[in-house]
Amino acid sequence: METRSLKMFCAVAEAGSIAQAAGRLHLTPSAISHAIKALESELGARLFERAGKKLLLNQAGEQLLAQVRPLLDGLDAAAASLKRLGKWGQTRLRVGAAASACQHILPSVIRELKKAEPKVDLQVESGDMGAMVEMIRDNKIDLALGVSPALEPGLEICPVFSDELMFVFAPSHAWAAGRPISRDELRMQPLILYQRSSFTAKLVNDFFRKLDIVPSQVMEIGSIEAIKELVKLDLGVSVLAPWVADKELSRGTLKMRPVGASPLRRDWAIVSVAGRRLSLSEETFIRLCRTHSAGMRLDRKDLGTGLAKK
Repeated sequence: METRSLKMFCAVAEAGSIAQAAGRLHLTPSAISHAIKALESELGARLFERAGKKLLLNQAGEQLLAQVRPLLDGLDAAAASLKRLGKWGQTRLRVGAAASACQHILPSVIRELKKAEPKVDLQVESGDMGAMVEMIRDNKIDLALGVSPALEPGLEICPVFSDELMFVFAPSHAWAAGRPISRDELRMQPLILYQRSSFTAKLVNDFFRKLDIVPSQVMEIGSIEAIKELVKLDLGVSVLAPWVADKELSRGTLKMRPVGASPLRRDWAIVSVAGRRLSLSEETFIRLCRTHSAGMRLDRKDLGTGLAKK
């Protein structure tokens, strides 16, 4: 069955007249009549009964209309959607981001993106970069914001910002006094760290491995917010970037100090498929992420007087 013939059939069924259907479709009545006869011949069944000047659907016609009307409506909707894309360009933006970025970066970025691109259809996924890279490869997301992965074939890595991981602890903790931390103190200090599979956890583990120190107690927590609350209770110290604890640092409910003389740094980036031309929404998103990060607390230099000395 041809789509064109089915559309003529639906028009006649709705108008109850070949002449009226021809007017709606801007076709001749003979063309409509010929299409209906060809459709009935193909199906081996009559579709209409004549009642005076009107054509009424019989049982076969009612059944056909019920089956094809939703399909034709779907085709019309798809065509209209594609025409809008052709006129205005891509309006869908699928973003993956680390949990901390979802809370501290994306709200401001999305607010500004919606102002610049009101019609953008935004979808957000949360996860670690390893999982998001797989989503990029599977075409489930367009961009991934997180700690920069190793460059792999097929990936485009766009740097966004660099931050420093630092010890974070309660104001009542002994480290808040600013005196040097001994190796024994590091070894005996309970640590509250983000999940071990994350890139951040691997950086912290490498830090202790280079010092030849095995912490006596490590709690693994899958939420940065939960980690901060446990640290406030002085149940241990953690290793975080200043921007994820900005409010707590400003209020004095948490303190920070460097883990050592040399910064323990992370590079953040936006990952996409290599060689693919970015849409206007994607370029705007990247620019807004860079703009927002320029105002964040990223390392020891941004802590000011709130910095506990090493």
